[in-house]
Amino acid sequence: MRDREDVGPPRSGRARTAKTRAGGAWDSALSAEEFAAIKGVGFEPVGQVLGTAVFNIGYDGGWGCPGAWGSGGTRVSSSAWAPFSPLVKAMYAARRLALSRAVAECGALGGDGVVGVTLRVGAFPAGGLEFTALGTAVRARSRSRPRRPFTSHLSGQDFAKLLHAGWVPTGLAFGISIASRHDDWRTSRRVRWTAGNEEVDGYTQLINHARQDARTQLAREVVSHGGDGVVVDGMELRVRESECFTYGNTQDHIAEAVFVGTSIARFGRAKQPAGPRPLTIMRLERER
Repeated sequence: MRDREDVGPPRSGRARTAKTRAGGAWDSALSAEEFAAIKGVGFEPVGQVLGTAVFNIGYDGGWGCPGAWGSGGTRVSSSAWAPFSPLVKAMYAARRLALSRAVAECGALGGDGVVGVTLRVGAFPAGGLEFTALGTAVRARSRSRPRRPFTSHLSGQDFAKLLHAGWVPTGLAFGISIASRHDDWRTSRRVRWTAGNEEVDGYTQLINHARQDARTQLAREVVSHGGDGVVVDGMELRVRESECFTYGNTQDHIAEAVFVGTSIARFGRAKQPAGPRPLTIMRLERER
């Protein structure tokens, strides 16, 4: 449940940012190389920022055997009346809330954006999950300033490469999807009774549906941030089993796919035409 501190940093964050703005020493999560790279493109760090949120995650909106109620035995969380939709909405809300609190600290420090954002999800000792966003707030040394603080997972060096290439980050973007599939007799036969080596196409469809839907959700977030493309940080895929007693002690398989990346836009781009446009997905490799 949200509290009154949702609109800004918690009390501890307000005290830390007030001390920094009053002339205290700023801190950061940057290495010396990252610090130099950021300075080289006209930015300077103003302090480390942190946003956290603890959520009780569990209700998935489904009942019985969620994988058994889809076309072909597979359903994704973004489809109409799909199980796991409430769970996915909570996962989005928790990440966005933690990130918004880090951005609020950035604003309190007079920053224009947050670089090197690290998102972590872990069990909270008293129950639930803790979502944490940690990064370094930076400020532009110019009159040209972003209208709102940006967020980016990029390191200082990759942030500098992006600007040198004519791109700017517009925000951290997520793509989350959960797909479920019931193990029907065809799938069970291929796993348990087939002696040869062959594809279990039911499981292939399951992970493909989860990944494709997560990618679609990521693209929508990128557009909502005003981005032309996305620099992907990583993709996680977790598959688990769930007992399905309704159908003779069979099983469902649940696939959860999570994409995280930074939405990016070109400098001084012309006004984009209305309607959908292709999404550029790129990765910035670090120099060895």
